[in-house]
Amino acid sequence: MTGTLKKMRAELGDPQADKAVQYYLPIGEQEIHLTPLIGKPFAFSYTGNIYCSSCGKKTKKSYSQGHCFVCMKKLASCDMCIMKPETCHFAQGTCREPQWAEQFCMTDHFIYLSNTSGLKVGITRHSQIPTRWIDQGAKQALAILRVKNRLLSGLVEVELAKLVADKTNWRALLKGEADDLDLVAQAEVLLPQIEAHLAALALQYGEDAISRVELPLQEIHFPVTEYPTKISSFNLDKVPEVSGVLQGIKGQYLIFDTGVINMRKYGSYELSVDLA
Repeated sequence: MTGTLKKMRAELGDPQADKAVQYYLPIGEQEIHLTPLIGKPFAFSYTGNIYCSSCGKKTKKSYSQGHCFVCMKKLASCDMCIMKPETCHFAQGTCREPQWAEQFCMTDHFIYLSNTSGLKVGITRHSQIPTRWIDQGAKQALAILRVKNRLLSGLVEVELAKLVADKTNWRALLKGEADDLDLVAQAEVLLPQIEAHLAALALQYGEDAISRVELPLQEIHFPVTEYPTKISSFNLDKVPEVSGVLQGIKGQYLIFDTGVINMRKYGSYELSVDLA
């Protein structure tokens, strides 16, 4: 099977029934159900071709997880404000694609706490729960605030990031399961510390701009039979072949007995998969 790689698709399992996330690897127009392959040999190789996920043109290098340089420069989804939402410039009239922003940025977002390699704060669109948490390898996650747009989510996250981490230690993530955290208790400790900041934002953007939410804690069980004791990463740009026994999947990482690979990093790379 040969085709361009897209982000792995995941379906939430039932942790109460010890059912793990089901992962699917999109290769071109086809998908490989990966979870049943855990514990078995699995191999694929990079053909040397990259095709832009937006325009489809061949490109020598992938930008912004799968785009050619031209699309990276013109698409709103590749702008710096996607990585740093507190820098959103929609209100200034300088957004690259205002219609796209109306759909994806000018909509409800959640600020959440998660347990990945430890306690972490993050943001996501309402439609990306629990996908965002699965992609980050979160063992537990809890939405704590709802805001009316992406800019506000960034402004709140920046304040909380002064108190807790806003990034995951990917090496720690892949070395084992983090200890359980009481995320509800953590929220009760953190939110009063940013109360003045939230009040100032509400005064500026409206009383309905930010609200507390009481959603249930989400627990996620990843299909991993064995974690590596030493982290060794595959790099398709240097060595185009990946092979070994698939020992697990967590976030967007495949864990082999021979190393780990972040599949998200290689979006739009053309892969040839050995299903024999």
